[in-house]
Amino acid sequence: MDIVFLGINDIGWEIYNWLCDRSGVTVRALVTRPDQISLVERLDPDIVVAVGYAHIVPEEILAVPSEGCVNVHPGYLPHARGYNPNVWSIVEDLPAGATVHYMDPGVDTGDIIARMTVEPTFADTGKSLYERIERACFELFREAWSDIEDRNVNVTEQDDSESTYHYQSDFENLCRLDPDRQYTPKELLDILRALTFPPFNNARLDVDGETYYIEVDITKEDEVEDTDQSGLISSY
Repeated sequence: MDIVFLGINDIGWEIYNWLCDRSGVTVRALVTRPDQISLVERLDPDIVVAVGYAHIVPEEILAVPSEGCVNVHPGYLPHARGYNPNVWSIVEDLPAGATVHYMDPGVDTGDIIARMTVEPTFADTGKSLYERIERACFELFREAWSDIEDRNVNVTEQDDSESTYHYQSDFENLCRLDPDRQYTPKELLDILRALTFPPFNNARLDVDGETYYIEVDITKEDEVEDTDQSGLISSY
């Protein structure tokens, strides 16, 4: 099976190398920029695989491969389509996970090949949840690939009534905390932990003409060392 690969982020690089090492698979090109997308037409692959490709694929390109175009999405579709699904899974209490799906002219709207949930906890940050989702993306793609390669895929149509979608601008707005807004404690902590993704400075607050960046670290009670009332670690 001839492949053109679109991407690439960290998990995309792992999937790309995994495909390159497989017998019976030839990865003809790695496309990372929109000005390279015409390679798909020139090479006429059997299938396109996209992981971490941050650009819209034109409809005429989607129509080229005989086995379609497959995308690996770091979210549990149809929930959290679009930008930074790990963040919105925390902020909006949406299912988190990974999805392998066929691409269509919409954004993250194509038929689902396979999906896998990742269970968040209140101690998760945007980064810790994303790292677990990355592992799920890799495992899910490996499991789904045999059916894709054998041309034996049973797809599931997405239920648009359950869908949510976020733009990059939604994420940027979330990062700008309003010092005059009233939050419940959990609402504020959900936002802050969702935006905690070092080394990136995401959550920010402007106070008295100064900008402050905020991260949180939440620890579950049974993972905390015993302390006495003074806050010192107990010696017994």
